Amino acid sequence: MKLRTLNIGCFGGGTGLPSLLGGLKKNPWLSLNAVVTMFDSGGSSGQLRDELGVLPPGDVLKCALALARNEREARRVLLSRLPTLEHARLGGHTGGNLLLSMMERYSGDFVAAVDGLRGLLGCAGRVWPVSVEQASVCAEYQDGSWTRGEVEVDAGQSAGHGITRLWLEPEVHLHPSTEAAIPQFEAAIIGPGSFYTSLMPIFLVRGAPEAVRQVRGPIILVANLLTEGWGMSGFTAATAAALLGEAIGRPIDVVIVNTTRPSSATLAKYAQEHKTPLEIGPMPNETEVVTGEFWCGEIARHDRRRLAYAVWAALARRLM
Repeated sequence: MKLRTLNIGCFGGGTGLPSLLGGLKKNPWLSLNAVVTMFDSGGSSGQLRDELGVLPPGDVLKCALALARNEREARRVLLSRLPTLEHARLGGHTGGNLLLSMMERYSGDFVAAVDGLRGLLGCAGRVWPVSVEQASVCAEYQDGSWTRGEVEVDAGQSAGHGITRLWLEPEVHLHPSTEAAIPQFEAAIIGPGSFYTSLMPIFLVRGAPEAVRQVRGPIILVANLLTEGWGMSGFTAATAAALLGEAIGRPIDVVIVNTTRPSSATLAKYAQEHKTPLEIGPMPNETEVVTGEFWCGEIARHDRRRLAYAVWAALARRLM
């Protein structure tokens, strides 16, 4: 085996993608790229989108922080919230969200603002917004009702409404720089992350499936640790792989699945939220399944080091 640097694309958002990036950045044989969802409607990001008319900065910021040279210090400073003062519109927002939003306002270009932040943080990789056009995630449920907005879509399926259709309103297009970058990736890694609001929306962007189909190497899915509420009853890693493969127009080659379980007390806590451990399910023969103990604490979050080694093993086996 001859080792060489692999140019890898990681797709997602929320808290899952930064966790993956934070583990992979320590591998000197990986050149990392994060392709990030841009349709957040909740929290500080949603407020800034509504109040300032800027793109939601939260997911991009978290990925940039995960790739930062000094991640711990950068997170401490830029994820701190400003005090809420009387008559102050911007109180309660994180310093990083405000910084990225102001850089966008002054430069007039969100991608330039992201590159500027990347330079300030000394990031070990690139962060690409999937689109810079404003849109909202919409979902139709099994009972025929529908809703709009990332927070509302999550709330609906958590309350027991199974999602039958997902779309973006209005339709948006893949950013040209992201469109040029994706075909150069030697592999694509999707997840972990909220399936219907962090992962699937990326592949609803016009041009995104076509770009990913040009990736020369494997498409790898990191399956979530848990289902995400009543509406995902019976949902498995195989379900996720099938839906993503259909959206992209190309099968998922490798699925990385957790097989360990935390304490019964932890499982009971998540069961109160109607969240259960994600099972593997009936996977197609052509899809490789990589299993391991990735849930190592009481919080439902992949162990960074273990996940990074699993991803490297899958990449090395197929690309070296």
